[in-house]
Amino acid sequence: MIGVAGCGRMGAPMLAALRAAGFDARGFDVRPPSEFDDLEPFMTDDPARFASNLETLITVVRDIPQTDDVLFKSQGFTTAPTLSRVIISSTLSPRYVAGLRPRTPQHIALMDAPMSGARVAATEARLSFMLGGDTNDLNKAQPLFDAMGAHFHRMGGFGSGMQAKVLNNLLAASSMAMTRLVLDWGDQAGLDETALLALLHTSSGQNWFASGMNDIEFSRDGWTPDNTLAIIVKDVESALDAAPDGADTTLPRLVQSTIKALRPRT
Repeated sequence: MIGVAGCGRMGAPMLAALRAAGFDARGFDVRPPSEFDDLEPFMTDDPARFASNLETLITVVRDIPQTDDVLFKSQGFTTAPTLSRVIISSTLSPRYVAGLRPRTPQHIALMDAPMSGARVAATEARLSFMLGGDTNDLNKAQPLFDAMGAHFHRMGGFGSGMQAKVLNNLLAASSMAMTRLVLDWGDQAGLDETALLALLHTSSGQNWFASGMNDIEFSRDGWTPDNTLAIIVKDVESALDAAPDGADTTLPRLVQSTIKALRPRT
């Protein structure tokens, strides 16, 4: 059985994609199954039930403390007797991910498979996965990634996918912060937003965030401590945690503070 731990805005559509592809998959979340609409029959908030016959664990929880809970502490699914592989799909510090191998039973294959594309790509099963791990392990897991995604980038050994992901997110966060600033300045100059976004999409200012402004579910949000923008700030922190010795972190810190200052855009 395949288990998806953390069925929020990304984990829930990933679970749905696995089931649509014919996999025997169930989800675990601290929220009750009744909150998951069509996925309710395949959800549980009971760790013992989730661990029963669990062979592959895909973690999509929010952060390091929740990952520790899922793997080793409150839920501790790495002790499930049938578990043979763990796929880390949360965006976390590469240093933390590298430290998971000595903490995890040696018979369990470890892969890191963070993804990009926001909820819209997860819902449409066209995520972009950044993969790290043993080649044979990744080959065996590829049918799972095929069910959930459309682009697959093998970056090297375990932990390399996460290193690539945080660098990707650092660049994406920078684009997001500047796109929101450009749109605000465009408003003040009397430019029509639709026309400006169309210009950006076909010109040198093109970026994923601007091109997906009307599809990305958090594109107009203001920052709050528990929303997606807060996760993006956390992802930048994950990149900073693995920054090269002596690196200039001024710009990433400025990106963080700019995103934290964002107000809702109507």
